[in-house]
Amino acid sequence: MPSSTSSTPSAPAQVVVLTGASSGIGRATALAFAGTGARLVLAARGRDALGAVAAECRAAGATVLAVPTDVTDAAAVQQLADNALQHFGQVDVWINNVGVGAIGKFELTPLESHRRVIEANLLGHLHGAYAVVPHFRERGRGTLINMISIGGFVPAPYAAAYTASKFGLRGLSESLRAELSDAPGIHVCEVYPTFVDTPGVSHGANYTGRRVRPTPPLVDPRRVAAVLVSLARSPRPSVQIGSVAVPGRMAHALAPGLLGRFMNWAASFALARADRAGASDGNLFTPSQNTAIDGGYRKSRPLTTTAIAGGAALIGLGVAWWWHAQHQPRTPLEKLQRQWQRLR
Repeated sequence: MPSSTSSTPSAPAQVVVLTGASSGIGRATALAFAGTGARLVLAARGRDALGAVAAECRAAGATVLAVPTDVTDAAAVQQLADNALQHFGQVDVWINNVGVGAIGKFELTPLESHRRVIEANLLGHLHGAYAVVPHFRERGRGTLINMISIGGFVPAPYAAAYTASKFGLRGLSESLRAELSDAPGIHVCEVYPTFVDTPGVSHGANYTGRRVRPTPPLVDPRRVAAVLVSLARSPRPSVQIGSVAVPGRMAHALAPGLLGRFMNWAASFALARADRAGASDGNLFTPSQNTAIDGGYRKSRPLTTTAIAGGAALIGLGVAWWWHAQHQPRTPLEKLQRQWQRLR
């Protein structure tokens, strides 16, 4: 007898648009999604580097469309979205992953470099959201993932524009989530990693006159990529990655001035001990040639005394914040009694 059961066709693979796909977190993420069978639309400025990661993803079995794109150009980002829709007919997940930096004293960093960081990190994410949200609205579903960093909560000395862009990204994400709350099928996710071991620092702009290295402990880029894949499946509003992420947020909430002074001292101390290096615009205005996933810093630099002290300070401030919250007066009468005791 013929079987009465029939096989149910499986759901089509997700269509994922990923910017900043040519190196670091982006390259790791592209390969991670390729392993899931996702249909990929990869974007980056460098055509050759983008072609290389696209070929690697195809070799892993993924269907890939590579679109060279500069996210500071709103028209180019809109064309990226149009190409994705023309090729695949839909977009399920859009990941804004581009991130650049300029390190140096605020007044000694060229103004055009400050502007470029804001344009790439903040406006680039805004351009991506602007291009895909109407499509999500039309379908009633979709996931927008904004790669931010713990720098969206904790300001960094010598990186004013970077910090401004990350604080702005947090505001953009929260505002979009509020505005899209009437569309429960549309999700806006924020990802806040601490320092990640990518080539980002080595090919970023540097106006300090010193060789800059990221502060450990460093996160494996593949760990961040795994989080992005998980968000595509099960969206969450906010994810923090790295052991010092929560203590850093707590320290800033409790004593932002103290934390700022400590971070300025730590950064100045590290720069004073670093090797000399010439000023460089890095990859702000031209694509980087370094397309590796890893920066190589985890192997070459173990935890330093400064890093350990910094982590301990953040944890200490976090504990102090918790203790402070636990011992705050909770009623008007308790507040009056506390004030009276201070006056006596």
